[in-house]
Amino acid sequence: MPESGNISGARYDNILGTVGNTPVIRINKLGPPGINLFVKSEAFNPMSSVKDRLALGIIEHAEKTGALKPGQTVVEATSGNTGIGLAMVCAQKGYPLVVTMAESFSVERRKLMRFLGAKVVLTPAAEKGTGMLNKAIELAEKHGWFLTRQFENEANADMHYRTTGQEILAAFPDGELDYWVTGYGTGGTLKGVAKALNEKSPGTQIIVCEPDNSALLGSGKRQLRHDNGSPSVSHEAFRPHLMQGWTPDFVSKLTEDALKEEYVDQVVPIEGQEAVRLSRALAQQEGIFVGISAGATFSGALQVATKAPEGTTILCMLPDTGERYLSTPLFEGISEEMTEEEMGISKSTPGYRFDKPSAAPPAAAEEVKPEPEAVSYMEEAIADTEQPVVMFALGGASSAGLCANSSIVSASRTAPSTWIRWPTRKTTRAASCALR
Repeated sequence: MPESGNISGARYDNILGTVGNTPVIRINKLGPPGINLFVKSEAFNPMSSVKDRLALGIIEHAEKTGALKPGQTVVEATSGNTGIGLAMVCAQKGYPLVVTMAESFSVERRKLMRFLGAKVVLTPAAEKGTGMLNKAIELAEKHGWFLTRQFENEANADMHYRTTGQEILAAFPDGELDYWVTGYGTGGTLKGVAKALNEKSPGTQIIVCEPDNSALLGSGKRQLRHDNGSPSVSHEAFRPHLMQGWTPDFVSKLTEDALKEEYVDQVVPIEGQEAVRLSRALAQQEGIFVGISAGATFSGALQVATKAPEGTTILCMLPDTGERYLSTPLFEGISEEMTEEEMGISKSTPGYRFDKPSAAPPAAAEEVKPEPEAVSYMEEAIADTEQPVVMFALGGASSAGLCANSSIVSASRTAPSTWIRWPTRKTTRAASCALR
């Protein structure tokens, strides 16, 4: 909990003002002794992922340059998080959004985008990331929509240079940061932050993680591209892997730029099941709820930490929240029903259990019947067409109906002799009302 002197009481004109300024958090249990291990949790962005940054950066840059016209439809290919971020930004700014997404990504991501008002066009899983990207290009060309081109768009990397990179420098001033560890997808975080660190903290080593069974960077094989920088074919080293949002089936231009600028000091392969294990460990031992890609990046940070000298400071990027992975292997074995241990806890006290009834249910309330005198008077009042009436009940124990002509007759079960009747200016026939 923040100290009272640190409470900001900030107010924002709209949700977009809350993008960025995510916290840097010390790891207290999972890191080796003597190592200053920190994580930057991007789940604190409004839509719970690092991709909120690029979504806002690309749209605002397109507005400034005139590339995006008022009311124009935005389209992009996404594994989910970019689409969710774009859906938030487009909803706030009033742009229609269409996203293309391979059917293999988690269903909760589709639902979140649709909930935010986006249209989601699925592509066959066999077509991989290049398939969903080519579908977005087709749609943009056919309909005249604005394609954000997150994988090549310099506004993506520039947003991270201006925000994520500067936040990290502010958290670790005077060259205090020895290692910065990240994965890559669009390459925007990698290129933008690496540029900022290279300028102001050149001693910081930059570690890039990728799946061990899909080592595109580690293969040393070149990515083939179109003239605009987009991939022309799938990378030959790609294999399906567990880290959604990481390492599509191509090396993005922004990632390649970072390599060409020699920002990257080391590429670390990450095993998928270890990523799942560490994502769960972060939740259960540090209380930090993140997805598989965050567990993967943290695995890379631990590999660095185990070899680093005492006193080393490491920062690891955690891209998103665990809620994006409810239908994935991350939650495999997490039961919806009570476990045997939980049933044992339930049985440790006598009440409110499923294996035996709790206290007997209360007896049904005795039906209260109106007195004959009250019923007779009501029938007479309703039948009188010269004095149209409406009935209501005095007291909470009885019900009442409101008749169409808005005049009043009242009755009370507790005092059935109390009746009120008066004529109204209306001359329409009284509607009938009945006590329950």
